[in-house]
Amino acid sequence: MIFSALHTVAQENTWWKETVFYQIYMPSYADSQGDGYGDFNGITGKLDYLKELGITGIWLTPFLRSPKVDNGYDVADYYAVDPTYGTLDDFKNFLHEAHKRDIKVIMDMVVNHTSTECEWFKEAQKSKDNPYRDYYIWQDKPNNWESFFGGTAWQLDETTNQYYYHKFDVTMADLNWSNPKVVAEVEKVLRFWLSLGVDGFRFDVINFLTTNGILQDNPIKNGSQEHLYDINQPGVKAALKQLKAVVNSYPNRFTVGEIGSDKVEVLKQYQSPEMMDVVFNFNFGSIAEFSAQKIFSELHSMEQQMESYPTLFFGSHDMPRMMNRLANGNPDKAMALAALMLTARGVPFVYYGEEIGMHNILANSYDEIVDIQGKTHYKLAIAEEKTENEALTIANSHNRDKSRSPMQWNGSASAGFTTGRPWISVNKGYSSNNVALQEQDKNSMLARYKALIALRNSQPVLQYGSYKNLDFKDDRITFTRSYNGRDITVIINFGNDYKVTLPAKSKILSGSINLKPNSFILYTTGE
Repeated sequence: MIFSALHTVAQENTWWKETVFYQIYMPSYADSQGDGYGDFNGITGKLDYLKELGITGIWLTPFLRSPKVDNGYDVADYYAVDPTYGTLDDFKNFLHEAHKRDIKVIMDMVVNHTSTECEWFKEAQKSKDNPYRDYYIWQDKPNNWESFFGGTAWQLDETTNQYYYHKFDVTMADLNWSNPKVVAEVEKVLRFWLSLGVDGFRFDVINFLTTNGILQDNPIKNGSQEHLYDINQPGVKAALKQLKAVVNSYPNRFTVGEIGSDKVEVLKQYQSPEMMDVVFNFNFGSIAEFSAQKIFSELHSMEQQMESYPTLFFGSHDMPRMMNRLANGNPDKAMALAALMLTARGVPFVYYGEEIGMHNILANSYDEIVDIQGKTHYKLAIAEEKTENEALTIANSHNRDKSRSPMQWNGSASAGFTTGRPWISVNKGYSSNNVALQEQDKNSMLARYKALIALRNSQPVLQYGSYKNLDFKDDRITFTRSYNGRDITVIINFGNDYKVTLPAKSKILSGSINLKPNSFILYTTGE
């Protein structure tokens, strides 16, 4: 199967097309205070590590003041750094130090909902005629819409005897995006952080905004609710254009949208210079189990259908780790997937710990579950009279803690993440798999990641090159990218042993012509 001459139009040089992003899950990266949670001073202390790794962009998960029912995706104050992570001055120092090292920083921005601890909501609760009442969505009688965390999406507030709407946890009330005052508040928030120097935003569940109010009941399909009228509402695109206009009023900023879909035909609707620069391609990144054919098909689908660059990733805080989900614990397979992510056409996002091959953790009891989604599904299962073991199995299938364990820095207590008690379990294998050990091994996964990232950073063809071909045969993904008269060919072999025949005057950049299963080669022509 061969596809040729895809996206041959000239590419505009833009910093984010050159960037290798690295996602930092705030509570799990580096703790400088000994309280068991990561913080800005801890992350600042690791910037030299990230610089040496070759990272040129950081995505920070939420760090604004929050009760952290959902680890910061429930914002209580959009203008304050949560004390767990430090102070606003600590953030400013981190940002300054990152920029000194030529590392851009984008921050998670959650504007679909707020915490019920937010002052807006506290005011809205007081009375039906409170000025903040219409910041949220209230009904005398709820419809059938369900929460994405399980159960009804409506909660009765006894003060006014009305129900408020929450797509997620009951403590996370949805904002009313049909209210111009809400839009103005969010625009003000964006300007605050842009003025401080952040380089852009990752907009959380941005196609979930309730822009057109409460519509008809969602249909039931195969016994489950189909989220048809509560997401992708008609006014969402107009709302995104308003947000993007604010971002575009500051030079050289970037937006990435989390769109709640794994369908390219849905994702592509929200990517444009007037909406999101890129969207997270869950069709590619969240594949549930390994299939070379599936990965190739999604790669080709993105190339054919996306208006601009796709995003390339295989891990995040919302899915099991790549090492377990796709590589089945095989470091070579994980490296082959990393090679694809870092050499294909798109914007790569490395999830923290992937560079050393971190594994999932698993909860062995309800008490070990931290994730609100996992807890909710456990309680729902118990309410349905499941046994505790059955409930735990169900909970773990939804539990997002798997990929959130502390970064494994060394073999000391708590993997060198903290001197205190970690907020979540450390992976039990940390003593034999950590940064300090891998830094001493020139053949380690960390060393191989550094080499791959260095290649991408030094080769404009891997940043801007269009595909001359994109081929799949015998579980091998092959493509040639071309830019300014230079070609780089990449062959990633998920199949059997294969010997590559190089064209004349080729130069190998990485790998060998004798491809073992789960190996790769990069070579260049047109010097």
